[in-house]
Amino acid sequence: MNAASAGGERDDGARHPRDRLLPQLSLSDATFLVVASVIGSGIFLTPGRIADLLPHAGWFLAVWVAGGLLSLAGALANAELGAMFPRAGGDYVYLREAFHPAAGFLVGWLSFFVIQAGTVATLATGFSAAFAQLVPLSEAEQIGLAVALVIATSLLNYRGVRHGARANNLTSILKIGALLLFVGAGLATGRGDAARLAAADAGSAAIGFSAFGLALSPVLFSYLGWNASVYVASEIRDPARNVPRSLFVGLAVVVAIYLAVNALYLWALPLAELRHVANAGEATAAALFGPVSGTLVALLVLTSILGTLNATILTTPRIAYAMALDGLFFRGVDRVHVEYRTPAMAIAVLAAASLVLVVLLRSFPSVLDYTTFAILLATIADTAALYALRVRQPARPRPYRAWGYPWVPALYIAANAAIAGNMLVQRPRECGIGLATLAIGLPFYWLFTRRGARATPPR
Repeated sequence: MNAASAGGERDDGARHPRDRLLPQLSLSDATFLVVASVIGSGIFLTPGRIADLLPHAGWFLAVWVAGGLLSLAGALANAELGAMFPRAGGDYVYLREAFHPAAGFLVGWLSFFVIQAGTVATLATGFSAAFAQLVPLSEAEQIGLAVALVIATSLLNYRGVRHGARANNLTSILKIGALLLFVGAGLATGRGDAARLAAADAGSAAIGFSAFGLALSPVLFSYLGWNASVYVASEIRDPARNVPRSLFVGLAVVVAIYLAVNALYLWALPLAELRHVANAGEATAAALFGPVSGTLVALLVLTSILGTLNATILTTPRIAYAMALDGLFFRGVDRVHVEYRTPAMAIAVLAAASLVLVVLLRSFPSVLDYTTFAILLATIADTAALYALRVRQPARPRPYRAWGYPWVPALYIAANAAIAGNMLVQRPRECGIGLATLAIGLPFYWLFTRRGARATPPR
């Protein structure tokens, strides 16, 4: 069947007739949403793990470039899709339109309960782990802090999208400025060694595809959020123009900052030392400026994570909200607060799902792999939707057409499929959780569609 809503209506690309969210976000809001969604804990907490997998400076930097290029390939596809369908919900809408409501539902289910709820849990636990480096906390206290963060940030976004956007813009500007100052001041100390940018450590000769693929897992996690603006497309003014622009400008800023910061890590720290640090930003600042500055960077890490947590909680509820508008989610999740104009029930459901993951998946790497595998599956699916829509709806207006089609999207699908296969072999437990969560969605889809059928009077 041609893509349609659960109720059988063809999607014409306009706002959903039941969507009561208001277009309140500007291009700068949407761009900062991308920046804030991406630059969080990953740039500080994952480089040590990446250096351990790839103990060669050239490969270490190459994997960050590869992650940026893969994200750009995905952004090209999502720019076309987001401009075509300027609605809340992102890839849920694209898969529903391209293939079938069931495909949209399963990707939306995976995105909401695995990718985004997993990201919220990862950010909250990452914050508490980083905070524990400054103030000693027991494991129970770290979990309590993560729970409190999720609840407080959810309440902020419950009170209004403008509250969340203003907080996001402020933290993004502070984050960008602080990171640029960090790199500039670090280089000005002259305490690093440019030779380290070409250094290799023990085991570098054995680097192969498997190690590079595993290293891409934390890198892709660190780039997660490059498509943030598509989830709030119905709340962005002039989305046909501003959704693609926000993706490209936001991602360009992120890639430039990531490469500069990672180059500084290599310049400041011997590779053998970088391989064993939990927080590369803090260790680099301590090496360049002394222990006090290391503490200041630790505070930057915490601020950065908070900004990303806020951006994720701002965008994610729109997935469940969009599904509920079509009758493909739990009752009441399509409610919009009368005064605040926010998807209040969807925000509450996200908070609950994230808190479950905070408690069940306490290890930062475990949550990271659980989330990244699901990202790969979802991005493969929505890039495939680009091909299907080019064939099935060739006459639909496309304010932006993906550059490099059909080859660049095909390379993107192939690369993500290879990484996903490698992760499935190397990290079967975390990948299995993601697949099980996807499978759990099938009986829910059946229940939601039967409920809709019962509610629809016979013709």
